Amino acid sequence: MRSLLFATVLLMLACTPAFARSAEDRVAVGSDITIADGESAGDIACAFCTVRVHGEVRGDIATFLGSIKVDEGRNISGDVASLGGDLELGQDASVGGDVAIAAGEVRQGSGAAIRGQQTILPGRLWLLLPFAPLLFLVGLIWLVVYIVRRNRYQFPVYPGGRGF
Repeated sequence: MRSLLFATVLLMLACTPAFARSAEDRVAVGSDITIADGESAGDIACAFCTVRVHGEVRGDIATFLGSIKVDEGRNISGDVASLGGDLELGQDASVGGDVAIAAGEVRQGSGAAIRGQQTILPGRLWLLLPFAPLLFLVGLIWLVVYIVRRNRYQFPVYPGGRGF
């Protein structure tokens, strides 16, 4: 079982670059993505990592349980979507598209702008929303197992039919 889990994780990590559509797109799982000064990137997607923008982003950014940090004066041309992470815009930084953040916050420096629509759901409780069906299923399985085990348990019979 352990080797099957290891093989699955290894396969997922090996296939991660296949999700990138062009040479400028970036995808990462568990390792931070940094767009260096003077460098440009297309679409960016990462899970369990931080995206640091020191250069230019021409596409969208999507993170899962990771934050996005944009240096002062830098721009993101597309949309920003984050589940469980924060967006930090430096002074005079901008986002050209929409911003959608669940279970996170937006911190803007002076002069920072978001040109599209903003949908921000603060509070970490929103992280449970995608897992709600799974939590319900786990609870239902636990209840069935509890009822079956309770009915199978044979209570001890005391000698003479008396208790303590």
